[in-house]
Amino acid sequence: MELGLILAIAGAIAVTTISGIGSAIGVGLAGQAAAGVLSEDPEKFGRLVPLIGIPGTQGFYGFVLGFLVIIKVNLLGAIKSVTVSQGWQIFAITFIVGFVECISAIHQGKVAVASIGMLAKRPEETGKAIVLPVFVEIYAVIGLVAGFLLLQGVKV
Repeated sequence: MELGLILAIAGAIAVTTISGIGSAIGVGLAGQAAAGVLSEDPEKFGRLVPLIGIPGTQGFYGFVLGFLVIIKVNLLGAIKSVTVSQGWQIFAITFIVGFVECISAIHQGKVAVASIGMLAKRPEETGKAIVLPVFVEIYAVIGLVAGFLLLQGVKV
């Protein structure tokens, strides 16, 4: 197997893994906070579910970029030749985007925890509670779009 292809595959693995780790941490933080609220008031479950799940989107974005790399190198068919330079480009793009998604997911989980605390005391503020972590989501989407566009620039 060529070094370029190995680097591209390593990039797909990195973006999926790193973003997934961040999402697991973010969802874990929000889930812990929600469990505390639910122990006091189980009726708030429906309001809390979006706040628990929203930090998980970054893991999905990383998966999408990893899948785009797999498609780009045609890993499931007649594998394309990837030069070392192209492999490094793909790896750099995916690693950096994975890092952005990871940090975004962790911080979104922290904002979701704060929103969960707000809902514990003021359940009528559900809309506001959901909007707060969405602001962090904007940067996760920017990372996804940037990764997608940068990958398009690598000609394999």
